[in-house]
Amino acid sequence: MKKEFELITQIRENQSISREQFETLMTCEDAQVIDFLHQQAREVADGIYENKVYIRGLIEFTNYCKNDCLYCGIRRSNAKANRYRLTKEEILDCCKVGYELGFRTFVLQGGEDPYFTDDRICEIVSAIRTTYPDCAITLSIGEKEKESYERYYKAGANRYLLRHETADEAHYQYLHPKELSLAHRKQCLWDLKEIGYQVGCGFMVGSPHQTRDTLYEDLMFIKELQPHMVGIGPFIPQQDTPFAKETAGTMEETLRLLSIIRLIHPHVLLPATTALGTIHPLGREKGIQAGANVVMPNLSPVEVRDKYKLYDNKICTGDEAAECRFCMQRRMESIGYEVVTDRGDFK
Repeated sequence: MKKEFELITQIRENQSISREQFETLMTCEDAQVIDFLHQQAREVADGIYENKVYIRGLIEFTNYCKNDCLYCGIRRSNAKANRYRLTKEEILDCCKVGYELGFRTFVLQGGEDPYFTDDRICEIVSAIRTTYPDCAITLSIGEKEKESYERYYKAGANRYLLRHETADEAHYQYLHPKELSLAHRKQCLWDLKEIGYQVGCGFMVGSPHQTRDTLYEDLMFIKELQPHMVGIGPFIPQQDTPFAKETAGTMEETLRLLSIIRLIHPHVLLPATTALGTIHPLGREKGIQAGANVVMPNLSPVEVRDKYKLYDNKICTGDEAAECRFCMQRRMESIGYEVVTDRGDFK
């Protein structure tokens, strides 16, 4: 048995990874070893969640943002962004379509848009909760104060996604404007957990100035936080940002990290992201085969899909919700997985 196989088995058994083990797996060029890594991660996921892939309905409800993060296409200073906001009624229409298609989790994602005050967010969340009491409501609307998070939770939100982006302070400063801090980002995640949300963190793979050291710090933060969800996907440049000419992250590195995260945090809800599907035609299928167990088709109205440009060449911008839903089901069935329409809670 190859020593790398033993190393992977050890990581699985201990649910932890050393700096040296991480270096070995990220630099390994032996296809058999990487196949074994993905297979072990898949076994762990199947042991907990069987061959089920949970489906979340994504509603991108605003592309206004007060922040100026250097990698993001909806950053404040991007004058070329074609801005939009969905009304409460439009958001509820998306939920209605999604509910009829079997979605039982709605993910409201947007930039940090000052128009959507706490009152407005609570009104929207409360309306969804009243209309669809059996559904999970996930928010992904950035950094807020603890009091705001508490209000959303009381209004009916269950889950919150907030990518930490990098657990390395210097790297964080390189990616973000000076008014944002890693300390505050992390505090938000701890606050969310304390309130009672199912919490998701995550990072881009291959972002500018990322190193294996910074990636290892990300893994250590995940071990410390013990989030319910981790969202990772390859960094993809957006043409109207300062990082327009930077090199994109790779599918191979993203898949290795998905598998490692599954092994060190077995119960995690792990999406095969749209970015992964953007960088490779079978990216999402490969993500599932590497240990992921969540997919997030888009429920946003088709006329705004192309305006939510976090990165270039995003897929599925022209598809109706039903097309996205059934396309995803066929894709997952083609690799032996079943898309399930329950809430898909953390086990």
